[in-house]
Amino acid sequence: MSPGPARGRTSGAEGGKPRRGPVRRWQLVRAGSDAVPPSTRRFMARARQRRMRAALPWAAAAGVLALLGLVAWTVLGTGLFGVRAVTVEGAQLVTPVEVRDAVGVPDGVPLARVDLAAAERRVGALAPVERATVSRDWPGSLVVRVTERTPVAAVPQGAVFALIDRSGVAFQTVGRRPAELPLVRVVRPAADDPGTRAGLEVLAALTPQLRAELVDVSVESLARINLRLRGDRTVVWGDATRGADKARVATSLLDEDADRIDVSSPDVVTFR
Repeated sequence: MSPGPARGRTSGAEGGKPRRGPVRRWQLVRAGSDAVPPSTRRFMARARQRRMRAALPWAAAAGVLALLGLVAWTVLGTGLFGVRAVTVEGAQLVTPVEVRDAVGVPDGVPLARVDLAAAERRVGALAPVERATVSRDWPGSLVVRVTERTPVAAVPQGAVFALIDRSGVAFQTVGRRPAELPLVRVVRPAADDPGTRAGLEVLAALTPQLRAELVDVSVESLARINLRLRGDRTVVWGDATRGADKARVATSLLDEDADRIDVSSPDVVTFR
């Protein structure tokens, strides 16, 4: 008798293991436009527009700052706008080379970084210079405008003459006395010298008639100032006070036949 089929065996199974079906894989599929309601699409579009409008000022500000930074770096940090020339105007007693040396700005230094006030002080320290202005001339030049001192008197200094301006600054030495300048005799011509200042005060008080006759102003001391006039005449001036009164009185006595006129006290005048 032949054996029957074995019990407990499942059709289609091998080794007692159940048969499995095919493995399914998930896949992300982009929905079509028809899958999103129109109201949602409009909402999303408006939201994107609001975000773009909100970001636009920040983007513009960032662009401006970047541009300003680039310009500042170009002007201040590079030699693209550096000093390439120094132009000097108004210099006669000093040479342009002396002025350029006094400016003291090396070639290539960014023009925007030049300390103009410091350059003006250095040029103004030159003795013949009364004042100086330094300005920028883009893209690469400095312009120095010099105002030189004007002499008002000559001071004998041995065999030479020191020229002084209205402030008493001795700024130039010449070998011959300029014919158009009066002489002021002081020991040490200087802006801080009391004798120099007193002599200049006397000069400023003289009338045109006295100036035309003047040979020199001699300052022996602050209280002993004398004028020497043509014809070997002397005006005893005393100190520098009441200059206008003394000048008026001395001028009125120029026609007198007197070798010595004392106006040191203009209220009581003596002459002989």
